[in-house]
Amino acid sequence: MIGYVTLGVNDLERAAKFYDQLFAELGAKRIMEMDTVIAWGRSMSEPGLGAIKPFDGKPATVGNGTMVALAVKEPADVDRVYKKAIELGAKDEGPAGPRGDTGFYAGYFRDLDGNKLNIFCMTQPASA
Repeated sequence: MIGYVTLGVNDLERAAKFYDQLFAELGAKRIMEMDTVIAWGRSMSEPGLGAIKPFDGKPATVGNGTMVALAVKEPADVDRVYKKAIELGAKDEGPAGPRGDTGFYAGYFRDLDGNKLNIFCMTQPASA
């Protein structure tokens, strides 16, 4: 259902360095690049994420309650990507680990511009 998500950034070059390294952990690479936006993904036919300078020319700000969730296959992937984000300068918003007894395993962080992201997996099938 989701085609892509964009996150507003104030320094596109700095964001690109962060996301190039972070998304390499997920097997993604740059799939589109223009003067004001860079998008990453595995292919143009799968959902992607873009870092963009706002169209109106005003500073990018963080959306309160806005978060992008990135799915992986297993807890070790969550741990690895979360750790990489923190190494790259992301701010911890909740360390990697299980959340409740639902089989939801996640780590939360904010990128260099303050955008909130979550890396997660399900460790057990969702109940109907």
